Amino acid sequence: MNFSDLGLETELLRAIAEKGYDTPTPIQQKAIPAVLTGRDVLAGAQTGTGKTAAFVLPILQRLGAAKEALPRVLVLSPTRELTAQIADNAKQYGKFKNIRSVVIFGGVSEKPQIQSLRRGCDMVIATPGRLLDLVEQGEADLSEIETLVLDEADRMLDMGFIHAIKRIIKLLPKERQSLMFSATYSEEIRQLAERILLNPITVDVAPRNTTAQRVHQLAFRVAKDDKRHLLIHLFQHGAEDEGSWYQALVFTRTKHGANRLAQQLDNAGIRATAIHGNKSQAARVRALEDFKTGRVAALVATEVASRGLDIKELPQVVNYELPNVPEDYVHRIGRTARAGATGRAVSLVAPDEARLLRDIERTMAQSITIAPLPKFAISTSSAPSSTPAPAAEPRAKPAVKPATNPRRPMPGRPSHPNAGARSRRRPPRSSRRQSR
Repeated sequence: MNFSDLGLETELLRAIAEKGYDTPTPIQQKAIPAVLTGRDVLAGAQTGTGKTAAFVLPILQRLGAAKEALPRVLVLSPTRELTAQIADNAKQYGKFKNIRSVVIFGGVSEKPQIQSLRRGCDMVIATPGRLLDLVEQGEADLSEIETLVLDEADRMLDMGFIHAIKRIIKLLPKERQSLMFSATYSEEIRQLAERILLNPITVDVAPRNTTAQRVHQLAFRVAKDDKRHLLIHLFQHGAEDEGSWYQALVFTRTKHGANRLAQQLDNAGIRATAIHGNKSQAARVRALEDFKTGRVAALVATEVASRGLDIKELPQVVNYELPNVPEDYVHRIGRTARAGATGRAVSLVAPDEARLLRDIERTMAQSITIAPLPKFAISTSSAPSSTPAPAAEPRAKPAVKPATNPRRPMPGRPSHPNAGARSRRRPPRSSRRQSR
């Protein structure tokens, strides 16, 4: 099947051809015709299978070339990176249709975003928080929205955006097309779908909560203190002795942990940088660009990067620490093996993470291969010694008796440190006169 078989117009086909695509992915084959009908759509697909184009292309066709002052399409996404990626795709696919879009997210000045809204646009692509800020300021008008898209809806719920989403939906016209795209499902997602979708077409191209088939997954059981030594070895020798790594996306749980690990890798001669929510948007863009262009070999990231990072031919993803939420593992490793490519996902599992690994395997309904741990990757500080330790010499008795706690008097002694001194003072002068 070709894109021309999906009913897309010439301008879009031309833009698709310029990007070098000719065959639609399974999610695109099913979702594009469904969206073109104008029906609500509930779509589930593995991360990295082309979900963005699956809704951007038909939306651009339905928008036409009209120039309205108010936006007619609203796309909500959970992170700045994903928002920017969707906007970039919309710009590239709509280059021959002259569609105007505005990107709205936090971490940057709101003034340029307000100016763009005032000039008018066809599509708003936003994170929920900043969008609501601009609505409350009277700078964003959603009264003419014809199509609503919730991309990575499960992640938005995980990040606590459910209340913001509900507030935004109340501002939209009741008569609209609503699309929900997600790689994983939960009870909360199903409830949200029932609330905003009307008799939707369901598009599910893979079993729920599964990972891309082209991702080779393996795990190492390793002591927590030895993880960084193992990771350095993997960069130098590879996960299966296939050669050194030139690029890897490494996930940690915390921002502090990401900064520390990036510094440790850098000290070991592996160029690394960190990306997380405390970084400014400019710093995050710069870190991602350095990683994409090969100026750094390791991009150490928190969960903020598990959605929205589109890196062509990323060879491997490393779970330096397993996520607490099993579905997040699916999104993390979905950064590799994108657009039909292959990739590897390596997890470093400490003893206290065994339960998390079991939860992940249960969620995916598949087991992860446990690889043998390279012995030379174990740090000398925690590795057992090959020679017996010398017998300890007997301790010598201290020359000075340890001081007792002054707050706890010894039996038979004054309770106050100066009590003895007072008892030895000379009697008053009057007493001495009487004794004379």
